[in-house]
Amino acid sequence: MKKLLTITILVLALVFTTQSMAQEFSGLDKSPMDAAAFPSTYKVSDKAVRIIYSRPQLKGRSMAELAKPGEVWRTGANEAPEITFYKDVNFGGKDIKAGTYSLFTIPGEKEWTVILNKNLNQWGSYTYDESADVARVSVPNGSDATSLEEFSIAFKEVDNGAHMVMGWDKTRVAVPITM
Repeated sequence: MKKLLTITILVLALVFTTQSMAQEFSGLDKSPMDAAAFPSTYKVSDKAVRIIYSRPQLKGRSMAELAKPGEVWRTGANEAPEITFYKDVNFGGKDIKAGTYSLFTIPGEKEWTVILNKNLNQWGSYTYDESADVARVSVPNGSDATSLEEFSIAFKEVDNGAHMVMGWDKTRVAVPITM
């Protein structure tokens, strides 16, 4: 009898522990987080730059609705992207010290302003503070025949560094980074 009582208590404890440990997870993020790095090797000591950002999707909307021309944009979705330079670089003509910065942009018809800001952990651009800007660079607004549904950032290797290429819909914007 004592053995049966002990087994019953253990079974009940296991059942209630399992139920209390159950977790409901929300659905997939509509704008999932992604990362890009240069160089794109797995060896961390080789990294020069890495960016973590979220990827909004057009879903039948225009890019201008989501990244309004002439207005500061978080450059993606959710939190403002954070870009880490593992060594001092020249970012679009501006010397930048190694460190982590928030990335914002101001989309334009002919050019984009790309902004590095020292305030981290910012949701969107709602608390963007221009006085915390480390650098602002202007780059030409380019295009491509292929439309991208999801906002994307990639690095393209060039002599002495890379171009950080941002693309969405048919828009392509590249910021030269010299190391």
